Amino acid sequence: MLAQAPRQFDALHLLGVIARQRGDATAAADLIRDALQVDPSQARAHCNLGAALQDLGQPQAALDSYDRALRLDPRYALAWDNRGNALRRLGRLDEALASYEQALGLQQNAVEAWCHRAIVLNDLGRFDDAAASAGRALRLRAAYPDALLALGNALQALERFDEACAAYERALTKAPRADIWCARGSALKKAGDLAAALDSYERALALDPDYALAQHYRANTLRALGRKPEAIAAYRAALARGADATEVGFALAALGEGALPASAPPDYVKGLFDQYAGHFDQHLVEVLAYRTPALLDALLQAHLADTQGEVLDLGCGTGLCAPFLRPLARKLTGVDLSQRMLDKARASKLYDALACADIGDFLAGDAQAGRYGLVLAADVFVYIGDLAAVFAGVAQALQAGGWFAFSVEARGANDGAGDGDGGYAITASNRFTHALAYIERLAAQHGFVAVETRAAALRREHGHEVAGYLVLLRRT
Repeated sequence: MLAQAPRQFDALHLLGVIARQRGDATAAADLIRDALQVDPSQARAHCNLGAALQDLGQPQAALDSYDRALRLDPRYALAWDNRGNALRRLGRLDEALASYEQALGLQQNAVEAWCHRAIVLNDLGRFDDAAASAGRALRLRAAYPDALLALGNALQALERFDEACAAYERALTKAPRADIWCARGSALKKAGDLAAALDSYERALALDPDYALAQHYRANTLRALGRKPEAIAAYRAALARGADATEVGFALAALGEGALPASAPPDYVKGLFDQYAGHFDQHLVEVLAYRTPALLDALLQAHLADTQGEVLDLGCGTGLCAPFLRPLARKLTGVDLSQRMLDKARASKLYDALACADIGDFLAGDAQAGRYGLVLAADVFVYIGDLAAVFAGVAQALQAGGWFAFSVEARGANDGAGDGDGGYAITASNRFTHALAYIERLAAQHGFVAVETRAAALRREHGHEVAGYLVLLRRT
């Protein structure tokens, strides 16, 4: 047709659609653009161009195409669904959810939109809603691998590991994909079945040897199994395949390979706590016998009698310290890297203000100078080795005579790589431990007087008590 009529719209447009179906997104985009030069009023062509641009990793350009399609046809459900996918790729999750819901308002049986809605609800941490949305998709298409994967991911986040694995296994019967094997491995590892998790990761890698995430998770599992040389080799393989260099370097340092980092990577800490926000409190109290907030409260009660004005809860998480701090605070502020943790803290209604930020960046702000009567950090410094900048920031943020209370895990003789002078070390569990002499030295350097230090068992890990210190300092 094009040999006879080179500007024939349908031939250009549909040849572009065929090119995309055959995996050539560049040719698809070029052909559909040519078609739109002939007739720019065709909503479906704009939508198909958006899909090709999405394939090419250009989500903003794809979004622009979907918006053009919707200006031409506001009731185009597929364009709303595809628009949601582009927004999700851009990290605009609430807008993506709204776009999927627009699609479903126009077409209740749009199975892909129900599935995509489940995926973005998982991204938002709304795991019960995600499971329900995936269930709607599966009622419309019983053997839909992507919906089964989304369901499994929601159930995994809800710690319903057997059900999650069942969903993944149903998906694998229809689509033996590497990403589904990897997700199954993650659920099995969290359930404590390390051997089965390792097998899942290896099956993922058999299908896709360059799958960096599967190699990274395989390395984590080998480390948990105590197979250190294999774990080190797997981390290096993950790095060679494009895994996050900062996170892999941190893991290698914890195994004694490579330079000791000053702190855990922020994205690692944020991801860890975003993942566990929904059941963090229960896990800490019931599994780890976590008692640090209560122990710090006892320390504070022994020395503080009156309200301390403004109080800052560093690394506040879900707000486990808030019930103890609220009576001491005219205004209580919490700061944490994880927005999902902060959402849980906000629900407690005990904080006057919450900030999603790195604690070092937060303390460095001019607005914090001389503001607080008490700063507390419960189980925060296990993610920071070099505490000099934190001590400097807290000293700046405190009023004269203000209090600084915190916990650290005690450095042991068998801890892993250290800083050279015995101040801090990183353990194989990716947590930092600190020597009491190091804390005392930092306190003196930054204008603090040591009021009291207590040795304490902070939690349990693998059946053993974790030794630490509770420290109360006062700014001179």
